[in-house]
Amino acid sequence: MDSEDLYAISTDWLKSLEDASSTRDVTSFVSHFHSDGWLRDFLCFSWNFRTLSCSEKICRFLSEVVDEKPRLEHSALRDFKLDDHTANAPSPFKLPGPQGIEGVQGAFTFTITKPAALGRGFFRLTQDADREWKALTLFTNMQDLVGHEESSADQHGLYEGRKTTWEEDVDAKFRAIEADPTVLIVGGGQTGLSSAAQLRRLGIRALVIEKNLRVGDSWRQRYPNLTLHTPAYQSSILYSPYPTTFPKYIPKGKLANFLDSYAVNQELCIWLSSSIASTPVYDSSSARWTVEVQHGDRKVFLNPKYLILATGSGSSRIPTWNGMDEFQGALYHSNFHKDTEQFRGKRVVVVGAGNASGDICQDFVAHGATEVTMVQRSATFVISSSTAEQTHFKSPFPDGTPIEELDFYKNSMPLAFLLQVTKLGGIQHIKMLDKELHDGLLKVGFNLTWELSPGSGEVGLLGFAVSRQASGTMLDIGCGKLIVEGRVKIKQGQDISHFDKDGITFKDGSKLSADVIVLATGNEPIMKTARALLGNEITEQLPPEVMGLDSEGEYNQIYRPSGHPGLWFASGGFLISRFYSKHLGLQILARELGLA
Repeated sequence: MDSEDLYAISTDWLKSLEDASSTRDVTSFVSHFHSDGWLRDFLCFSWNFRTLSCSEKICRFLSEVVDEKPRLEHSALRDFKLDDHTANAPSPFKLPGPQGIEGVQGAFTFTITKPAALGRGFFRLTQDADREWKALTLFTNMQDLVGHEESSADQHGLYEGRKTTWEEDVDAKFRAIEADPTVLIVGGGQTGLSSAAQLRRLGIRALVIEKNLRVGDSWRQRYPNLTLHTPAYQSSILYSPYPTTFPKYIPKGKLANFLDSYAVNQELCIWLSSSIASTPVYDSSSARWTVEVQHGDRKVFLNPKYLILATGSGSSRIPTWNGMDEFQGALYHSNFHKDTEQFRGKRVVVVGAGNASGDICQDFVAHGATEVTMVQRSATFVISSSTAEQTHFKSPFPDGTPIEELDFYKNSMPLAFLLQVTKLGGIQHIKMLDKELHDGLLKVGFNLTWELSPGSGEVGLLGFAVSRQASGTMLDIGCGKLIVEGRVKIKQGQDISHFDKDGITFKDGSKLSADVIVLATGNEPIMKTARALLGNEITEQLPPEVMGLDSEGEYNQIYRPSGHPGLWFASGGFLISRFYSKHLGLQILARELGLA
């Protein structure tokens, strides 16, 4: 299909869709979708994230009454223009899987009437039985509120009449934030920093409190050989691509230092060695929180309007077995793995078979442990880093394309639809690329899976990432080879019965003797951390989960209304926080302006 055809198909369909929107005709608007088409909407038709999975549900959603008007009429999208000067200009596409669905895709811009806002959309069109082009998926995304767009002006350069230095200006802003923060962000990791940077660009006062001594310590304090398992290009933080001299997979110390410099360069107001000292109280009459903060050696009371929990992936999950206190060797959770050299020549058992377990087993082998055994309690999804890079992390755009274009492209796809495509056979090609690795693992007794639960369908890395925050996965960067070669042994298929002074006994009566046992057993749910911070009264008003997917296929609670006024959650990897932090900022800004 040549470019003229691509543009003609895109232009005709988009013009017809705009006509339906301008006439407020819900039936006509929905007729531009396949009967099993998908609409993913971020803040254009409601102040939330919605995914509708068929024309009937789309019609029902757009017909719902808001301020005495159907949603389609209330929002009144208009001024549709093909976005033909970016990497997301019209192009052909083909979905993975045996069906090999092909069509035309592209981005467009539009205006939202109420609230007055700018939007950007993305369509994927395929032909129906009558060879008419209709939407397989449509993404509508609010970009900015008119008159309150992000500020990118240089306020500290050389300009006539300057009266303050950069340092004086930043200090004055920090003092204003500390005196009366509109938003209090709990957690100074990459999600908290991204949220603060976004809010600053929207002119909203945000104070970050971080329990550690330095920004980045949450990474510095993790196990020594940790690197990001995703390439640097896709793991950058909002507004700040990494230098081209950085390695493809960034070591944790280098990342920690970058986050530290990011906080300075983005002019973020952060209180270090600070944490919530008592249960926050929300006053519905004033719509403000009362939060007692332990700030160094003093206590401070703050009254923000909004509280954002950006506390990371949860506390260490430490199972309990009888006899653990009798074990005479070293026993600790993988989050506290530090100095492997002290265990040279020792026998090591690592309980768990995911990413942390794989990294830590490699670390022990590299530092001369006599014997390393991985205890696999349930099947693991394994994908090599080379295959993941080829199938999941490789950009469809030319080198140098802004990461924002890739983020928009990736987030334009409804997650539930992508999982559906994967289950229909999209995983087969990926499995073939890792066939040699998988065959070797199976041969030595390692149990593999591509399903979240038996019989639920093969979803691979995507399914585990969006549904379980990658729990139960091993993105292999070398441990797989050690397992195949027998340098890391596998104990699989038996539950642990108890510990004794020498090691672990399993329910079949078999034993593993050890000098060191590491529990690579993951982290507790984020909601458990929230309950510890907020108390039962508030958390009982919230949905039961943070992260994972809701019934429509959107992430539970993060960057969207939590169910309690003034309370927000920020969580997820770099791609999620980089894209979604803007939407969190827009929702808070809209509330400040009385629009939501």
